[in-house]
Formats: sequence, structure tokens, C-alpha cells
Amino acid sequence: MATKKKATEQEVSVEDKLKSLHKLQSYLSEIDRIKTMRGELPLEVADLDDEIAGLGTRINNFELELKQLDENSKLQKGRIETSKAKIEKYTKQLDNVRNSKEYDHLSKEIEFETLEIELSEKHIREYGQQSSSVREQIAAATELLKEKTDDLEHKKKELEEIVSENKVQEEKLREKVKKTETTIEPRLLAAFKRIRKNARNGLGVVPIQRGACGGCFNKIPPQKQMDIKMGKKIIVCEYCGRIMIDPDMAGVAEK
Repeated sequence: MATKKKATEQEVSVEDKLKSLHKLQSYLSEIDRIKTMRGELPLEVADLDDEIAGLGTRINNFELELKQLDENSKLQKGRIETSKAKIEKYTKQLDNVRNSKEYDHLSKEIEFETLEIELSEKHIREYGQQSSSVREQIAAATELLKEKTDDLEHKKKELEEIVSENKVQEEKLREKVKKTETTIEPRLLAAFKRIRKNARNGLGVVPIQRGACGGCFNKIPPQKQMDIKMGKKIIVCEYCGRIMIDPDMAGVAEK
């Protein structure tokens, strides 16, 4: 009679351990979810910060290029004025030439300065086209900068709200974690933490689903399924090492 009573107590004890482990897992998974939500947004905010800085640099470079093009145009206009002045001077000198050699020389100088004017005018037109293109790029980059800045403000606000909103929830969950951990024997708790640390998705305890481990989805032999359902001992998956629990015991619907 005493032996039967002791076995019953042990049965309940193992089942309670499994339930406590699953409860602990659910709290930790929720904390992981909160961390994931918070973890993605800071990265998005950082990326937007970098993108905005890059756009600012691009716009600044465009403006410097525009300024340089304007200076180049002014330089060419100055050359045109210089060439016009020379042409005017050479034209006046033509009235006083003493021989055909001087006339040919002055005529060539006038022709040269005329070509210089045409070349400068061509450069001015090219600079004008380039300036128009740069202005269009500045306008596009400025519009994109505005969009990214608005997006950044939205993301920052969203992040602040999530941090603020989940801070209380996370603190409550951590309190539940501490409380639940006190109900689990140290050696089992240490084993659970080790399994959870090595698990890719942070799951150390998983319910069986359709006759398979809920962590790695490998099939479980029928006899082992029965042992898990009975909850008489702690059983780990031979493939992934996770602790397995019956769905009914865990209070979850089997998929």
C-alpha cells in the first residue's frame, strides 16, 4: 500500500515537473517574442539613419556639382566676353593694315576667337544640360529624403511605444519565470536551460504533434509516445534532445 502511494506521488511529481517546464517555456517564448519585435525595429531605425545620412551626403555632392557647373558657365561666359573684345580690337585694326600679311594675321585671329566663342557657347549649353539633370536628381533625392525621414520618425515612435508597452509585460513575465523556476529542481532546470540554449528557436520543451517531436518533427516510436502520454518520466527526443510533453498535459491542441 505504501509502495503504491509512493508511486502515485512520483507520477504526479513528474507530471507537475513537465507542466512547470512547459509553463516556464511559454513565459520564456513570450519574452523571446518581445525581444524579437524590439530587436527588428532598432535595426530598421539604424538602417534608416544610415540611409538618410547617405542621402544627405548625396544631395550635398549634387549641390557642389551644381555650384561647379555654374562656375564653369561663368568662366566660359568670361572667355566669350574676352574673345568678343579681341574681335572688336582686331576688327578695328583691319582698317589700318599696311599689307596683306597683317590682314591675314588679323583675319586668322578673328576666326580663332570666333571659334573660341562657339566652343564656349557649346560648353555653356552642355553645362546647362548637366545642371538640369543634377537639379532633377536633387529633387528626387530630396523627395526620397523626406519619405525616409517621415518613415524614421514613424519607426522611432513605434519603437518607443513597443518598448514602453512591453516593458511592463516583460517585467511581469520575468517575475513569473523566477517564480516558476523555484518550483523546478535545480538539476532539471539546468538541463532545460542547456537544451533551450542549444535549440535554434529557443524551445527546450515541446509537445508531440502527429506522433512526432514538436521541435525537430522526427517521428516518435509508438511505445515512447505512450510513455510521454502517461507522464511517468522525463523523455527527451533522441534526435534534437528537447524534452517532450503530451499535448493534453501541456494544455495545447494537437495539430
